[in-house]
Amino acid sequence: MSTTATDFTPLFRKDVPAAAARFTGLPKYNFIGGHNDPTRIPAERLADCTAELLRRDGAKLALYNLGQGPLGHRGLRELVADKLKRHRGISVTPEDVLLTSGSLQGLDLVNSLLLERGDTVLVEELSYGGAITRLRTLGVSVEPMPLDADGIRTDALGNALDGLKAKGVRPKYIYTIPTVQNPTGSIMPLERREALLRLARAHGVPVFEDECYADLVWAGTQSPPALYGLDPEQVIHIGSFSKTLAPALRSAYAVAPWPILSRLVALKTDAGSASLEQMLVAEYFSRHFDEHVEALSGVLKEKLDVMLEAVAREFGSAAECFVPKGGIFLWLRLPEQVDVRKLVKPAADAGIAFNPGPEWAVVPDAAASQLRLCFALPSKEQIREGVAAFARVCFEQTGIPAQSGNIRHGG
Repeated sequence: MSTTATDFTPLFRKDVPAAAARFTGLPKYNFIGGHNDPTRIPAERLADCTAELLRRDGAKLALYNLGQGPLGHRGLRELVADKLKRHRGISVTPEDVLLTSGSLQGLDLVNSLLLERGDTVLVEELSYGGAITRLRTLGVSVEPMPLDADGIRTDALGNALDGLKAKGVRPKYIYTIPTVQNPTGSIMPLERREALLRLARAHGVPVFEDECYADLVWAGTQSPPALYGLDPEQVIHIGSFSKTLAPALRSAYAVAPWPILSRLVALKTDAGSASLEQMLVAEYFSRHFDEHVEALSGVLKEKLDVMLEAVAREFGSAAECFVPKGGIFLWLRLPEQVDVRKLVKPAADAGIAFNPGPEWAVVPDAAASQLRLCFALPSKEQIREGVAAFARVCFEQTGIPAQSGNIRHGG
């Protein structure tokens, strides 16, 4: 018998992802990911809700899905249906809602249902990095659709659909984040939503609508109805509670007509998303959703203002900000000679983490000078310090910005 340990490496499947790095802790200035404001987690209320619901319904944990079927906790599905009707113009019943383990699971389920290697999808040229990565892994052809301040440009979308039709290609879906777009933070106007849906219908292409950030809009900002609310037969809709309550509570949902939803249920192989989390979100948000989201949005807007002031002070005209209408991210463009990918390591060495733009772009090189900063997690003071520290790194590596904090560099 051999005493040499087995080498598992030759046994890995051919397309296995690269190994993950060991976690070594969060950086001092953490501007990455979809984290949220720790001070807005209602820990005491969540503790009270947890104790109450466990005393009342804890015995149901003995049953998969609490004995309420594969769609998930009925109370949370009722809350989703009510929230969507009041805030997003969507009229559905709890039977039209599938609860998922974060919106990423919803994304994976839709891809599993619709996509095969070699298929084509249309995606906003700047979009959620997780969606782009998954499509590339699946071997799908991703066609980038140009954006402007109002979201996906429907003139370009129409030209792309016509061009693909002439080649005999029918895209499997149009993936869009119309309300608080990730990463730009734009909100698509009603007229453009209607134009997008007309194009989708004319070409027989489904729309995959991601509304993870739609609840977090600034006071006074108007959001048109969700695409699903305008044309439910043409759209698959996903949303999440990660950004409105807590990312670590992996509770999200998918909404679709039953012929689609029933297939997503059949593809869901986890024996049900975590029921205790669903119970907790339903218990808390059935009482506090509107007040919680209003207060959280107010805090996030204050942090955004601090970050905008810090960027203006430290980068001046060297940085162009795409001011978001909600959410937790600020998208920046630096001068073309700056390749932000070359700043990742020196920034990390200085305790700064940011999302380089190429990771959020269908064509990575097209966003080489752009980056995304999350302003939700750090405190206002950390935002000020972190942006100043990043400006120093950027100058040391590129000579930009020439002036920071009213101090001219190199003179």
